[in-house]
Amino acid sequence: MTTDATDSDDAGGNAGDRQDAAAAANAAAEGRPEGKGWPERHTGPVIRRRGQVLSGTTDQRLLDSRGATDWVHSDPWRVLRIQSEFVEGFGALAELGSAVSVFGSARTPVDSREYDAAVRIGRALAEAGFAVITGGGPGAMEAANKGALEAGGVSVGLGIELPFEQGLNPYVDIGVNFRYFFVRKTMFVKYARGFVVLPGGFGTLDELFEALTLVQTKKVTRFPIVLFGTEYWGGLVSWVRQTLVAEGKASPADLELFHVTDDVDDAVERVTKESA
Repeated sequence: MTTDATDSDDAGGNAGDRQDAAAAANAAAEGRPEGKGWPERHTGPVIRRRGQVLSGTTDQRLLDSRGATDWVHSDPWRVLRIQSEFVEGFGALAELGSAVSVFGSARTPVDSREYDAAVRIGRALAEAGFAVITGGGPGAMEAANKGALEAGGVSVGLGIELPFEQGLNPYVDIGVNFRYFFVRKTMFVKYARGFVVLPGGFGTLDELFEALTLVQTKKVTRFPIVLFGTEYWGGLVSWVRQTLVAEGKASPADLELFHVTDDVDDAVERVTKESA
């Protein structure tokens, strides 16, 4: 026996009518307005209907200490943790004053020329009246913090939670540890008047291009970005000029967003003069 389309529509319609009637009866039994035949609950600004209605109330779930603890891994809870990281970061650095962020590799050896240059840069920035902000780790970051501390300046380390824990280096005066990279990068930009970028890896490149993008798109007031180490950065600068700019992916004016040097005094003068 076959059923034509009309029979199917009638059957579906009858089933739908029965469901609507049952929903309307439930609505009447629960004292809800006539014609609103579905369960509905307002949870703050959120409206949940039909199968999305949760049992109990928010207060009830908050005060009930029994049950699973999966809620601490939920997205709404993560939003609160993100908010708390911003609050802690802003609170710790709000009265920092003029500062310069110094980026560089955590793998820079202590006995290398790069480490020595970072120490001298940190020292010179402190002597010029700037606090020094780094990622708080070892290598070039440690060196810049060390130079700032030895010169009597304010040495800041913004750490990040990683699978391979590093901890803040011993030369940090003010340290803040973050769970989220994007919160940490906001702190690097918000409280810095300029950037000095020493040779580094993917993390350093990430911070460099974040800064360049923000300046290029005028999301922040222009501030100086100094790349220290002409040999190290030469290949990247050539690629930007000969590929990005040459193929129209960037403007020739974008080459003026950064300055490359091997001289500590030049780097410090450039970053402090332009940010004054």
